[in-house]
Amino acid sequence: MALSAYRFARVLSPSYTGLRAASSSARNQLDEILGKQLEGIREAGTWKTERVITSRQANSIYVSTSKKPVLNFCANNYLGLSSHPDVIAAAQRALDSRGAGLSSVRFICGTQDIHTDLERKIAQFHSREEAILYASCFDANAGIFEVMLTPEDAVLSDELNHASIIDGIRLCKAQKQRYTHMDMEDLENKLKAVMPTSRMRLIVTDGVFSMDGDVAPLGKIVELAKKYDALVFIDECHATGFLGKTGRGTEEYLGLRNEVDIINSTLGKALGGAAGGYTAGPSALVTLLRQKSRPYLFSNSLPPPVVAAASKVFDLLAEDASLIDRVASNTTLFRSRMTEAGFKIMGDNHPICPVWLGDARLASEFSDEMLERGIYVIGFSYPVVPTGKARIRVQLSAVHTTEDVNHCVDSFIEIGKKKGVI
Repeated sequence: MALSAYRFARVLSPSYTGLRAASSSARNQLDEILGKQLEGIREAGTWKTERVITSRQANSIYVSTSKKPVLNFCANNYLGLSSHPDVIAAAQRALDSRGAGLSSVRFICGTQDIHTDLERKIAQFHSREEAILYASCFDANAGIFEVMLTPEDAVLSDELNHASIIDGIRLCKAQKQRYTHMDMEDLENKLKAVMPTSRMRLIVTDGVFSMDGDVAPLGKIVELAKKYDALVFIDECHATGFLGKTGRGTEEYLGLRNEVDIINSTLGKALGGAAGGYTAGPSALVTLLRQKSRPYLFSNSLPPPVVAAASKVFDLLAEDASLIDRVASNTTLFRSRMTEAGFKIMGDNHPICPVWLGDARLASEFSDEMLERGIYVIGFSYPVVPTGKARIRVQLSAVHTTEDVNHCVDSFIEIGKKKGVI
């Protein structure tokens, strides 16, 4: 009779029982340490519960805790293309013709024609020389700075840049400077400080800051970059596809043209909402990333259905800009009505509309009551945002109707008066 794994281990090593006891003691210690941290999160009112969606992503969705559909005002589905029939059909065709996945990284046997076609479309969309696909924009941000920068170089990053940028910069050996959020005087002072000691300088900023909804002062950043012979990197995850007249992002929105050296962005928000990220920029940089970027080299290729869905989105954007206009008009309606009602709406005229509340518990309770009224929104608190700066981040989509937006605002007003917010 075959030995059990436990008995087999004892035969091989008489000290196995002692190892199990030590392991059990270590596990108990781990549970105790983590349990205290978890309890602290609950007591602070910052516990994050994952609501379970039982339908497609859309303006109206079903969640497991509600028998009726609810209006979704917290997705990154800015253009409403996550469930667009043409996008779904493109993914289905790719599933049939190219399979579910590649079971490989790109440089071994994981590059299909549709991957290179999508990279060409991305480069053309941004008017850049080349583009490279990643499994996510988090990976794109994690994989670029370590490759591009050395101890001879300097990187200057906005203090409120996305966590993936922060983590990516930590991996590189460049001189690191963090400037005050959108403070151009502070950025210039730090550029002056690193000029004598740096071979190359890279200014790094989000195009749109996802928690506050504010747009980077890109024009002034470009001016400083020219003055101090620096490069500009921008993360466009919350801009690509819908910000600017044709959805080209922050540059277009602010009236700039090809002033940014490197663009990182995502396919997982406006551009179909599935997964994937990319870097678009100089050919030499993209070529080097293919050779040395660890997230690219050691992650599986994007699945064919995801690639085909994103590719179809770029085709749709080339044919029709009406969705971009629609999300802009919905944004204006929401921001104007909420401000008129007395709410503090953070950020610029962007579909990310953070409703300032301050208190974490209030934000959590407020979002729960919104769900009871058929509006799906989420309260954001520490560590996603700084302590004492909790808010409900509302996100508008092109597929929201005027009635949807008005119902959302009316619900905010009702609960806001009840809780003394307005």
